[in-house]
Amino acid sequence: MMSKSPISIGTEPATRRSLNPFSVLQQEIDRLFDGFTRNLPALSAGPLNLPSMDVGETDTTIEISAELPGLEQKDVELNLSDNILTIRGEKKNEREEKYKDYHLVERSFGSFARSVELPAGVKPEDISAEIAKGVLRVTVRKPAPKQAKQIEVKSAA
Repeated sequence: MMSKSPISIGTEPATRRSLNPFSVLQQEIDRLFDGFTRNLPALSAGPLNLPSMDVGETDTTIEISAELPGLEQKDVELNLSDNILTIRGEKKNEREEKYKDYHLVERSFGSFARSVELPAGVKPEDISAEIAKGVLRVTVRKPAPKQAKQIEVKSAA
C-alpha cells in the first residue's frame, strides 16, 4: 500500500499557488524588469555589442558576413584556433561640440567577439576577409574531403 507523500508536488490548484507570497513577489519583480527594459533596446534585445552575423555555404566555400557599422580594417581582428574562427573588434567614438553657451564631449567604446566553428582541416591560408561599408565578408575554402583508401587483405600463411 502506498502512502500519500506529506509534500505535494504540483498538485495544488492554480488559485492556491497564485496566493503564495513568493510567487506574487516573483511576478511583480518580473513585471518591473519587463517594464524597465521595454524602452531600452540595448537591454531588451539581448547581449550587448554583438554584431548580426550570417553564415552560409556553397559546395566549395563557407561564407560569413557580419555587420560592423563604423568599423574599419584596423578595428577588426580574425583568429583561427582549433577550427574556431573568432571575429573580434573594438569601436571607439569621440564627439566634441563647442558652442557659445555649452561645451559637449561624448565618448563611447565597446568591444565584441563572435566565434564560428569550422570543419576540421581548414587552414588560415584558406580564409580571406574584406570589410566595406560596415560589412565584414569572410570566405573560407572548405578542405578537400578525405578519400577512402583501399587496404589489401592478405591471407594468413
